Order: sequence, then structure tokens, then C-alpha cells
Amino acid sequence: MRRVTLFVNGSSTNGKVVAVFGSLEDLLTAASSKLGIRASGVYNGNGGLIDDVALISYTPLNLPVTLPVFFCVDVQDELIGPARCQTHTDWLTLNVGGRCFTTTRSTLVSKEPESMLAHMFREKDVWGNKQDSQGAYLIDRSPDYFEPILNYLRHGQLIINEGINPLGVLEEARFFGIEQLAEQLETLIKSSQPPEDHSPLSRKEFIRFLLATTTKSELRCQGLNFTGADLSRLDLRYINFKMANLRGANLSHANLSGANLERADLSMACLDSANLQGVKMLCTNAEGASLRGCNFEDPAGIKANLEGANLKNVDMEGSQMTGINLRVATLKNAKLKNCNLRGATLAGTDLENCDLSGCDLQEANLRGSNVKGAIFEEMLTPLHMSQSVR
Repeated sequence: MRRVTLFVNGSSTNGKVVAVFGSLEDLLTAASSKLGIRASGVYNGNGGLIDDVALISYTPLNLPVTLPVFFCVDVQDELIGPARCQTHTDWLTLNVGGRCFTTTRSTLVSKEPESMLAHMFREKDVWGNKQDSQGAYLIDRSPDYFEPILNYLRHGQLIINEGINPLGVLEEARFFGIEQLAEQLETLIKSSQPPEDHSPLSRKEFIRFLLATTTKSELRCQGLNFTGADLSRLDLRYINFKMANLRGANLSHANLSGANLERADLSMACLDSANLQGVKMLCTNAEGASLRGCNFEDPAGIKANLEGANLKNVDMEGSQMTGINLRVATLKNAKLKNCNLRGATLAGTDLENCDLSGCDLQEANLRGSNVKGAIFEEMLTPLHMSQSVR
């Protein structure tokens, strides 16, 4: 005699032991009676349809062995074909970006129980997952990047085939909330990248860079490292050096007209006799730099902007700075001897202990500036009291 344990619609509870005899119709009749349903079909544990009673294995009654498990489908169940098999077994088919993957519910749930996939498939239809015409669950993601994730959930190992970008797999791992895999991928990506080169650019490298760029193109050098580089006498007009490191660089006699040096580090740099017409140096750090004999005066009327710059201890002797904007800049202990500061904006500027002897400050705005200890000897034009309120 043969006997099996039958369950209804893939349930793992309330099973009934049924003796197998006669035809498949006899088995369905017995199953309907035992389970209280109208059984329309029998499937094995892997979702395979049993269409012949002879396919059911023989189990002697007198042996204490585990009975084969089969599932009966209620005739009221409207699902057909593969969709019926998925509903009543642990096997699932996922349609990811048009490519199908067959796996088990436990694979999607067990390894990463808090992931999105686990929440989607832990219980049936909790998320209302959409299915295609073949009953496969639709997931609108990249199949190439999903495959390594599914394999990881199967065996716990991160394996990425050649030609698959780990960054793409990382994005999918983050999307599905598989945190442990995401951490492994981040480590893998970081270890595969070449070490960062923080060494400063040399004069030869930068000249090659200049020659490879057309004169009509904007040359962007933001954040680059030029520490101690010799850039003297080069044509650097309109180049963007924003936040670049030019500490100790030699920029003497260089043409920097219209250049953007905002928040750049020019501390201890040499800019003697440099052309700085219309330069932008907002909040630039030029502490201790040498700017002797520089030209900030633009004949076209574009004024150099050094607002908020740190110019402590700078040497700007003899520089042409007509109309320059030095508002709220710090020029403490700076040397501005014999500078042309006609019409300059020095409102709120810190000029403490600054040497302004021989300067031309006609029409300069000194309101709110700090001139404590400043030297004004041999000035070309007398400083009017209304120009300074401190």
C-alpha cells in the first residue's frame, strides 16, 4: 500500500495522511473527503504536477519513515500554470528587468531577513507584488547587477563576473537594503582603486596641461595642489584656481588677470610684479606672501576683489591698487609702503600696525577700519578724518 501526506494549497499545517490506490481520480476523491475541499490537482514538494498515480512512491505501512509530501489544489483557486505552482510551493520566479530568475522563498528571506526582498516575499502577497503573464514576480531593476546579489543570498559569497561593474552591484545592494553585502562591496571597490596621488604638480606637468587646452576653453584647476611649484612668468589669465593649494608657489611676473583665486592658499607664495588685474581673491589666505610691485589696476574698470582675504604680514610695497576692494580684509602688520590705493575700499579692514607710509589714499573708504598703530608718514595726500572712524 502507498500513502502520502497531503496539504491544501501549499500550507504546511493541517495535513492529512491519505492511502494511494486506484487511479489519480480516486486519490483526488479521497483528498477532497479528507481535506474538505474540491481537489483539482496534486503537486509534489517542488511544484511538479502529478498526472499519474504511478508517480507516487511506495511507502510500507509498517516502517517509521517520513511520508512523501504532496499538495492538493482547491478547484476554487483561479490560478493556473506556473502561477499556481509558485503559490503552493516555496519556489518563485522573479522577472528582473526582463530576465527571469528561479529561486526559493527561503533564499530571499533567510540570509538578510531585514532586506526589502525579505519583506516582499516573507509572506504571500503582503506587498501585492505584480506578476507577468507567466506568474513571475516583476522587479524593475538591472538583471546583470541583480544576479550577484541573488547568488550572495544563496551561498553567502560575493562573486562578480568579469565585465560587471561593482558600483552597479553596490547600488542594487543599497536599493534592496542588503547591508552586509553593501559593506563588502564598498571594501572591494575601495581596495581596487589606485592610491590617491597628492603630490603637487610640477611646472613641466602644468605647462603640458596648458598647451593641451585651447585658449577659448575654461581651464579649471579647483583644488589642485601646486605647493612650491614654479609658475613664474606664465600666462595664467582667467584660470580658475578656486580652493587650490599654491602655498609657497613662485608666481612672480605671472599674468593672473581675471583669474579666480577665491579661498585659495597663497600663504608664503611669491607674486612679485605679477599682473593681478581684475583678480578674484575673496577669502584667500595669502598670509606672509610677497606681492611687491603687483598691478591690480584694470584699465577697463574691472576692480580686483580681495574682500575678506587674509593678508597678514604680506609685503605689497609699490603695488598699483586703484579701486581695489579690501573690505573686511586682514592686513595686520602688512607692508603697503608707497602703494596706490586711490578710491580703494578699506571699510572694516584690519590695518593694525600696517605700514602705509607714502601711500596715496585719496578718496579711499576707510570707514570702520582698524588703523591702530598704522604708519601714515610721508603720505602723498593727507588722510581726511571722515575717512576713518576708529
